[in-house]
Formats: sequence, structure tokens, C-alpha cells
Amino acid sequence: MAAAGAPDGVEEPSMDAEAEAVAAEASARPLSCVEAEAAAGAAAEDSCEARGRLQPAPAQPPGDPAAQASVSNGEDAGGGAGRELVDLKIIWNKTKHDVRVPLDSTGSELKQKIHSITGLPPAMQKVMYKGLVPEDKTLREIKVTSGAKIMVVGSTINDVLAVNTPKDAAQQDAKAEENKKEPLCRQKQHRKVLDKGKPEDVMPSVKGAQERLPTVPLSGMYNKSGGKVRLTFKLEQDQLWIGTKERTEKLPMGSIKNVVSEPIEGHEDYHMMAFQLGPTEASYYWVYWVPTQYVDAIKDTVLGKWQYF
Repeated sequence: MAAAGAPDGVEEPSMDAEAEAVAAEASARPLSCVEAEAAAGAAAEDSCEARGRLQPAPAQPPGDPAAQASVSNGEDAGGGAGRELVDLKIIWNKTKHDVRVPLDSTGSELKQKIHSITGLPPAMQKVMYKGLVPEDKTLREIKVTSGAKIMVVGSTINDVLAVNTPKDAAQQDAKAEENKKEPLCRQKQHRKVLDKGKPEDVMPSVKGAQERLPTVPLSGMYNKSGGKVRLTFKLEQDQLWIGTKERTEKLPMGSIKNVVSEPIEGHEDYHMMAFQLGPTEASYYWVYWVPTQYVDAIKDTVLGKWQYF
């Protein structure tokens, strides 16, 4: 049966058909000013809504722990991010500590790191890597490589306070007594060695300069008997090796009580030097023709800067 109001045999358009017709008519005719303005506003709202959906999540603040990279145990957390790091083995008191520090850290900053690990005050530290580590130079400048062993010698404040003072007093008295004597190089026991003259293969000297210990043994020198002698500083073992043609003595640096030296008259760019291995001067081991630029480095390496004699 045909719907009411429609001619027989003609189907009345559905509501969807009417809507499509209205839409077609609207698209076919120009929009009025009011209609155009309404359409533009709707498009703008759609655009804003889309941008809101695409807006990235706010960045985490710099102090947010989730935004910070994790730091491995021993790594320098003070400014290490983004800097080239180097892994080191810190050896102190027969204990090894694995640390990671920036390669551009200075020797002073390394001492602070060691202090945080061992409790050893920087002023009481003797830090060695192929000689004493300068406080004002970076690890990169002294060519420290990953996996390097850094030897640390020193005592805590409590250890220093526990040391008996008679030892220091005795050494100071010995030094004062030594100053009253005639120059060492004029004494008969030394003249018989010095009169042989400077060894042909002695290492070059630089008068008025101070240098770190070389990476090779100090060689070409004489001992008290006039034989050739060489000094090798084994910092990893905290030992001084005194080698001759016959044998090599391996001495713990802590067993050396004192180091004395004096320029050789007429050859002030070389020194004669003695290592005190026992309680008296009779235990001195004499070495002649030590290049002057290494004298202070030898004393610092063997005795440490905190010694008061």
C-alpha cells in the first residue's frame, strides 16, 4: 500500500534521501555571509582540538630523578654526564677500589675523589702514576688510560697522631748535625768515587729544572764501590729497586727512613744522594751523579710531601 499523500505508483522519498538532497543543494549554492562565518568557526575549533590531541607530553624537569642517567658505583656524579670517563684502580693500604672519573679531572679533583672513598685527606695523599700526579694537570694531560692503576700512599690523621715523635726529633737532630759538617763531596769516602769523573753513559741533566720521574729507570750512575747502579721506581708495589750488575735489591719505600742529597761541586747539575735503610748513617746507600731535575721527585716519591724532615 502506498504511503498517504503520495501518488499511486510513486514511492515517497525517505528521510535519508531528503537529507542528501538538502546537502547537495547547499553545496551547489553559494554560502551566505552568516553561513560562511559559522563554517569557518567550526573548522578553527576542529583544528584546535586536533592540536590538543597532538600536543607532546611536558618534558620532565631537570631535577626529576627519572630524567637523570644512572651513575655506576664510584663514578664521578659531579658533572660527569656528557664527559669522557676513564676507569681506574685506586690502590691504597693493599685495598683496590674501582672508580670511574672524568678524563679531564685534575690531580686535585682526583684527590678529592680518593678522599671520598678512603677517608684519606688530600693533604696526606701521595698519588702516583708514573711518578707523582700533579694537582694542576688533568688525567688526560698526564696520559692516564682506562684500567690504569693509581697508587696512593698516605696515613689518616689518626695514624699520624699515633706516630711516635722521637723518630722525627732524631732525624731533625741528624740533619742539623749533618749541616755542621764539611760538604759531602769533599769527604774522603766520596772523593774516591767522584774523582773517577762523570760516567759517560749518565743521563742528561737540566740545571734549575724540576721534572717528574721518567718512565724508564734512572741509570748510568755510580754506587759507593764505584760500580754502575740504576734506580727503578715500582709505584704499583710501592718499592724502590736498586740494581747493580750483580743483583737487584727490592726495597719497600716505607722502609727507607730518609733521603739526603747534595750538589757535586763543579758539577752542580748533578747530585750525590743517599737512601737511609737503617737507624744510623752507616746504613746509607750512596748513589752518585743523579741528574738534578729528578732529585725532588725522588724525595717526594720515597718520603711523601707530608714528611716533616
